[in-house]
Amino acid sequence: MKNNKTMIIFGESILPGENRTINVEIARLHTTTKLNIPVIVRRSKLEGPVVLFSAGIHGDEINGIEIVRQLISKKINRPTRGTIICIPIINIYGFVNKSREFPDGRDLNRVFPGSKKGSLASRFAFHIVAEVLPILDYAVDFHAGGASRFNAPQIRITENNPELKLLADVFNAPFTLYSKNINGSFRNTSEKANVKMLLFEGGKSLDINNDIANEAVMGVKRLLHYLNMLDPKQVVDEAEDPSIYIKNSIWLRAKCSGLLHDFNMIGRFVTKGTILAIITDPFGKFEQKVKAPHDGFVINANHSPIVYEGDAIYHISKNAPENAPENALENADE
Repeated sequence: MKNNKTMIIFGESILPGENRTINVEIARLHTTTKLNIPVIVRRSKLEGPVVLFSAGIHGDEINGIEIVRQLISKKINRPTRGTIICIPIINIYGFVNKSREFPDGRDLNRVFPGSKKGSLASRFAFHIVAEVLPILDYAVDFHAGGASRFNAPQIRITENNPELKLLADVFNAPFTLYSKNINGSFRNTSEKANVKMLLFEGGKSLDINNDIANEAVMGVKRLLHYLNMLDPKQVVDEAEDPSIYIKNSIWLRAKCSGLLHDFNMIGRFVTKGTILAIITDPFGKFEQKVKAPHDGFVINANHSPIVYEGDAIYHISKNAPENAPENALENADE
């Protein structure tokens, strides 16, 4: 635990018991307008863990931003011990433009740990790694599905990591996916820095979904309660069922181009042959049924009304042998 002394973050000193919002300016807009990234720090007087809740690494993933906003507005980020740091919008540039990427066209979640003299995205990643990671014990990074793909609420962790497995059990999202770390991702860099990070996925880009946000907020409460950091005034609801762990999964792809009519099976267990959607042409000449290829949970659905042949439209869990090859698209949204 790293909470018993003065905390220095982005050049500001914060004592135990103090609260501070640090407005970080990495670079200005091309108009020379300042664009600050608020970093909200709340410290207890009592020693304890340092926990980060972050979102908006992809600027169009609004649902994650809403989750961290709720943690602040509902005063969940006020620890009884230790320190809670909230960064609701890491990629403020993408958020302003409603874009996944940084203005330099790069995906921030592919350039960690960054470089002090690299691209804009790389420089920003460098500052996060240099200033924030060294003081952390735990972190939860919130994401949503990109390109109109809607993720069922899920935690992602690497396999064979007992500490992360325990934290995922505590968070108890409806689903927990075993997925490999992506090179250049915040999660991968955090693991190398010995920060225990859970990655939450839920909802889709440019959208706010209250059900997804509620699942995430309740998971955070359970996690903080487990760490003895949650204010006793906060109500902790235990999930009705334990998280469903998924090791193997496949993407079901469109067999033709057309208009996609989704039957809203997200999060449900479906049996082989269940009709998940139909694809039609705009002129009323054909309708093609999209059927589940096997039994499994639908953990992602493409909500785009227009699809092309070969587009990934459903992500479905699969009970496959442990040595089965994993689909590379499993982590595509992270």
